[in-house]
Parts: sequence; C-alpha cells; structure tokens
Amino acid sequence: MPKVVLYRDADGSVPLLDWLSDVGKRDRRIVAKVWARLDMLAEFGNKLRRPVSDYLRDGVYELRLEYGGVNYRILYFFAGGACVVVSHGLTKESKVPKRDINVAVARKRNFETDPARFSYERENK
Repeated sequence: MPKVVLYRDADGSVPLLDWLSDVGKRDRRIVAKVWARLDMLAEFGNKLRRPVSDYLRDGVYELRLEYGGVNYRILYFFAGGACVVVSHGLTKESKVPKRDINVAVARKRNFETDPARFSYERENK
C-alpha cells in the first residue's frame, strides 16, 4: 500500500492543502471527495486507470473526480517506487492546462533532488 505524501514548496506551503482550503469554502463535500480519492490512490497506487486516473506526461498523472458537474483533478507522480506524491489540484475545463502540467513537472524535479525538504505527510485523519 503506497503512502500518499503531499508536495511542500520551499517556503513551507503545501499547494494541495491551499487549494483544498479554497475549494472547501465553496463546498466541504468536495474536500471530502478529494480525500476519499486520495485514499483510493493510497490503496491502489499505480494500478488505478481511467476513469479514476490517467497519465499526462513526464511522469505526471491526474487523479480524476467529478462533483456537481465540475471536473476536479489532482496532479501527482510516483517517487521511490511505492511512494506516491501529490502535487496540486485544479478544476479542469476541457483539458489540463500545459502550465499546470509544467508546474507539476518542476515540482517533481524539486522533490527528486531532496524528498525530505519537499514532503509534507498528513497526520492521522
């Protein structure tokens, strides 16, 4: 069972948590659905396929969920074999914007240089 580790920026911020805080102001049910999907990712790891997960490029995947007619995406990558690292979240319109994928790729590179510095592990739920 892979561990889900959230990416932490050099300034200490955690992009996914910041995004969830913003999304949660509109509807807390979205936040609950995101955590449920992350739990699924922790359980199944790289065995997840469409419609739950899809490969984008450069080692970056999207974790997919829909709520209230809106498509939400969490970008993530695998590091250290079984360890799953979550990059950030976004609301998808027609396709994941290249700039968001580029940010995820840059964060992946940062993480690979110093996993401890760029990791945030969620405490027990």
